[in-house]
Amino acid sequence: MTSDDLWFRRYPAARTPRVRLVCFPHAGGNAQLFHGWSIRLPGDVELLAVRYPGRQERMAEPCVESMDELADAIAGALAGYRDVPLALFGHSMGAAVAYEVAARLEETGPGPVHTFLSARNAPHRAPRTALHRAADDVLLASVRRLGTLGGDPYGVPELRELLLPVLRSDYRLIETYAPENPPLLRAPITAYIGVADPGCHVERVTAWAELTTGGFDLRSFPGDHFYLAPREAELTADIAARLDPSRSGASAFAHPTVTTARTAS
Repeated sequence: MTSDDLWFRRYPAARTPRVRLVCFPHAGGNAQLFHGWSIRLPGDVELLAVRYPGRQERMAEPCVESMDELADAIAGALAGYRDVPLALFGHSMGAAVAYEVAARLEETGPGPVHTFLSARNAPHRAPRTALHRAADDVLLASVRRLGTLGGDPYGVPELRELLLPVLRSDYRLIETYAPENPPLLRAPITAYIGVADPGCHVERVTAWAELTTGGFDLRSFPGDHFYLAPREAELTADIAARLDPSRSGASAFAHPTVTTARTAS
C-alpha cells in the first residue's frame, strides 16, 4: 500500500470510470460511512472514501487537527487519481474539508466537476463554538443532540475510551477553522440538509452559493443531522443524476450559469 492509498478506501467502478466520487466523513466518523454507496452508484462511477488518520486502518497515527494540514494532504494524495474527473462529497465536518480540497484542486489543475456539501453551514456564516474544550459529557451531549447513525458507541466504556479522543480532535479541527476570506470555487455546489438538523440553518447553508461561480442548488431531506443513513438511496440517486452527462441534454460536467434553489420532502 502506497502512502497515497492510505488516504482512500477504494471501491472500483464496474467498468472504466467516467468520474471518481471522493467522499469525506463527519467528525468522529470514518470511511465505513460510505460502504454501501458503491452498489447504488452507476457502474462507471468509482468511489474513494477518505480515511482520516487516527481511526480504523490508521489508528496508530495521530489525528490531524489543522484544516490546512488535512486539506493539503488529501489534495496531494489525489494526484494519482486525477486521470479522470473528480467529484467531491462531504458530510458535516467532511463538507468543510471537501470544500477546502476542491479549492486546492482548482489551484493545481482541473478542479472537481461538482462539489456536494452535506449538513454544514457555509464557513463564513457558521456560528463559533468551542466544544473541543468542553468536558466529555458536554461534548457528547452536543453530539447526541444532532442525531444518530444507529446505536451509541460512546455509551460503551471501551469504545468511548477509544473514540472520544478522535471526536475531540476532529472538533478542534472544525471549530478552529474560520477562514476570513473563503476561496471562491469554479465548481458547482449542491448543498444537502436534513430538515430537522439542529446544527444547520437553511440561510447559513444557502450561503454556500456565495462561494461558487459555478451555480448552486439546495436539496433537503426528512431527518436530522444524519439524514443520509435512512435516505441513502435517495441521496445517492440525486448525486448520480447530477453527475449524469446526459442530464438536460448537456454534459453534467459543464458548469451551470443559472443559480437555482430547490427543496424536496
